[in-house]
Amino acid sequence: MPSRKFADGEVVMGRWPGSVLYYEVQVTRYDDVAHLYTVKYKDGTELALKESDIRSQSSFKHRKSQSSSSSPSRRSSSRSRSRSRSPGRPAKGRRRSASQSREHKDDKKKTIQETSLALPVLVWFKPSENNTKRYNGEPESTEKNATSCIILEQKLKPDLEIKHVLEQYSLRSRKDEKKKEDIYSEKKTFVAVKPIEKVPTKTKELEFGGRIGTFMLIFLLPATVFYLLLTCKQDDPSLLNFPPLPALESLWDGRVFGVFLLWFFLQAAFYFLPIGKVVEGLPLSSGRKLQYRINGFYAFILTAAVIGVLLYFQFELHYLYDHLMQFAVSAAAFSLALSIYLYIRSLKAPEEELAPGGNSGYFIYDFFTGHELNPRIGSFDLKYFCELRPGLIGWVVINLAMLLAEMKIHNLSVPSLSMILVNSFQLLYVVDALWNEEAVLTTMDITHDGFGFMLAFGDLVWVPFVYSLQAFYLVGHPTTITWPVAAAITVLNCIGYYIFRSANSQKNNFRRNPADPKLANLKFIPTATGKGLLVTGWWGFVRHPNYLGDIIMALAWSLPCGFNHILPYFYVIYFICLLVHREARDEHHCKQKYGLAWERYCQRVPYRIFPYIY
Repeated sequence: MPSRKFADGEVVMGRWPGSVLYYEVQVTRYDDVAHLYTVKYKDGTELALKESDIRSQSSFKHRKSQSSSSSPSRRSSSRSRSRSRSPGRPAKGRRRSASQSREHKDDKKKTIQETSLALPVLVWFKPSENNTKRYNGEPESTEKNATSCIILEQKLKPDLEIKHVLEQYSLRSRKDEKKKEDIYSEKKTFVAVKPIEKVPTKTKELEFGGRIGTFMLIFLLPATVFYLLLTCKQDDPSLLNFPPLPALESLWDGRVFGVFLLWFFLQAAFYFLPIGKVVEGLPLSSGRKLQYRINGFYAFILTAAVIGVLLYFQFELHYLYDHLMQFAVSAAAFSLALSIYLYIRSLKAPEEELAPGGNSGYFIYDFFTGHELNPRIGSFDLKYFCELRPGLIGWVVINLAMLLAEMKIHNLSVPSLSMILVNSFQLLYVVDALWNEEAVLTTMDITHDGFGFMLAFGDLVWVPFVYSLQAFYLVGHPTTITWPVAAAITVLNCIGYYIFRSANSQKNNFRRNPADPKLANLKFIPTATGKGLLVTGWWGFVRHPNYLGDIIMALAWSLPCGFNHILPYFYVIYFICLLVHREARDEHHCKQKYGLAWERYCQRVPYRIFPYIY
């Protein structure tokens, strides 16, 4: 196996594919299998290059110094031996005086300054009398009157301005003037450089403990959900009081599974309704943008109408409470079947449609994290649909079923104050997510993570059945709170919601239109990708203020359950662990994406989630 020539982090000169332009790049990693270097350009673009397309900076500097050190006497001697002309030299038979030549050079300098163009930095050299001159091992054209050049650096400008300058200061020999149009089209390939598709690379940095960790999580996540639900129904819902295992046949009910399927396809039908605007997502690696219909809030309104009709005809909604365990098993079975389907279809997906974080080549890891980024059946985007529809709206329906079950079991004419708070706080959270549905298109779940078991199980099982744990707990373990306590908890939830919503709004508005006059008071650090890192507002307070708001709200959702048991606070503990993991992943991703700009941001904003603590 050939040894690599350039080390990670080394700054070199990389040739732009399809051209002879060399740019300053930094080596980020090396693929031992494909023998390709992944390099990062100054504008943040990452490409995979062969070793033959990379040169050391010293070789460029050496060539430049050789060219600039040529003495006037040497150039004069060369001119005496040959009458070949440089691009700026007049035609034969019309010689200029030294003063005229200087004036002509001044005029050229003035014209270039007025056009305000950033032309390529050129290293000129006169070909030797030999037929071939080599630069770093590559032969250069050495026709008698040709002048060779090496383009080191170039900033792109509009085509018309480039054409104007090239016509005045031609880089071609006079004998090629007859081929002006053909050569100009070649010049345009050097100037109008367009991004090319990135070469897909395997996922090397594995999360969640790699293959062993993801294999265990496939069993641990369902077991955790079932354990929490069984414990919550006990008279003593202590985490140390392990619940007895139910009979296996009692966990499955065909009618319950049918109801779950009906619910899933009802939400899918609402997804296809031609209401709501259609927006484009972020560009994919191929440059293509997928379209999404934003109608989640309308689906929620229609679902509320359907539930209202069922209640009007005296449908017993607390049926969900009586069969909650069977519903969880049905949802888990469906999510597993969906994950298997997603992985099988991903094996035929094009390379550019695979998820950056789920292309490791290991079956278990890719099955868990998701192999395909945006699996679609026609226009039906499976990941985007499951992200907000069946699970998130189902969470509200389960909470409502718990409220009705509490009233029926305890013979209450109105729900308890604790149950009202839990339902109200979580309803606000869901409505906010559906109202701001478009914002989910910029999250890592959509842009980075594939759709596999992790998201399928999380969206369809974990969200509706774990997030509703407080309401489920209050049915069997009623807790009485006073109005002042309820008011204090409400204020806490409002503070968390305000931080969460205002922070996300600042970020989303800045991403859409950084030049918005409403954002004129916000300061940011520019990055090589063209984006900015906010250092004022909530994002100058901590690096992830939206996570801070999330944790405060999670605490407010649990406080109405009292302090008799830690079970209702499982959600808070889990949420903190989840957000700390996401924060660590975000930190790693941002450091790779923004480089030195992210380091400057971290110095400016030292606290990650909790101010003065973490």
